[in-house]
Amino acid sequence: MKPARTSLRPPTVRAGLAAPATTNRIDATFARLRARGERALVAYVMAGDPSLAETRRLVAEAERRGADVIELGVPFSDPLADGPVVQRAGARALAAGASLPRVLEMVATLRAQVSVPIALMTYYNPILAFGLKSFARTAVDAGADGVIVPDLPYDESEPLRAEAEPAGLDVVQMVAPTSTPARVRTIARLSRGFIYVVSLTGVTGERRELPKDLDAQVRTLRLVTTKPLCVGFGVSTPEHAAAIGRVADGVVVGSAIVRAIEQHAGTAALTERVGELIASLKAPLRSA
Repeated sequence: MKPARTSLRPPTVRAGLAAPATTNRIDATFARLRARGERALVAYVMAGDPSLAETRRLVAEAERRGADVIELGVPFSDPLADGPVVQRAGARALAAGASLPRVLEMVATLRAQVSVPIALMTYYNPILAFGLKSFARTAVDAGADGVIVPDLPYDESEPLRAEAEPAGLDVVQMVAPTSTPARVRTIARLSRGFIYVVSLTGVTGERRELPKDLDAQVRTLRLVTTKPLCVGFGVSTPEHAAAIGRVADGVVVGSAIVRAIEQHAGTAALTERVGELIASLKAPLRSA
C-alpha cells in the first residue's frame, strides 16, 4: 500500500534568508531503503517513447514493480552521453512531438498517479532555452525532484544550482572513472539527492561485464562522502544489479529498459514486459 502523500516542496525563501532544512522525496527514499537494508533501483525511461501517454503508464508500472526512483529522459537532438539504444528512443520521442515543456506537463499529471521521486535527465541546451529560473520553478511545481545534466560539469553548474537548490530541485552530479581526487571531493560535496557514479568511460549502453575497478571507484567515494552512490552506464542485468548492490546504494538501469520498450512498442504486452524486467532488476536489491 502506498504511503499517504505529503507536500515535500520547501517553503518560499525570502531574500537574504537561507532555505530551511527539508526532506525531499529523494532523501526520504534513500533513508527508507537504508533502514531496510535495501538498495535503490533507478529506472530510466525516455519521455515520449513511444508516446507521452505510454510513458505515463510505463512509469506507473515501474513504480508498481519496484522502481525506487524514475530517471525521466528528456529527448534532445544531440545526446552526447547516450548510446545507440537511448539515441533511437530520443529520436522517436522527438518525432512524436516530445519537448521539455511537454515533458514537464506530463510530470504534473504523473504526480496524481505515482509517489516515487522523479529525476529529469536532460542536456543543458533545453534548460538554457527554457530559462534557468523558469525551469527550476516549473520542474518543482510539476513534481520533479531532481535533474541530471550529463553535459554540464560541476565547475560550470553554479548558475543552475543557484536557481535549482532554493527551488527545491536537486542537481545530481556525475563522477566518472577519470575524475581526479580533487574533482571527486568537490563533486561529492556539491551533489544533491545522490551521486551518479558513471561506471565506465564512453556512452550509455548494455555491457556483458561490469568494469573490474568499479569496487575501487565506489570505495574511493565512500572515503569522502556519506551521500547515496548510484552506479550507472553498462548496468543491464539482475546479476549486474546484485553485484553493484553489494557495494553501492543503488543502480541506474537505462538501455536495457529502453530496449524492452523498443521491442514491445505497439503491442498489448508493452507495459507487462517492461514491468517484468523492472521487477527482475529490483529483486536482488531487496536484500543486497
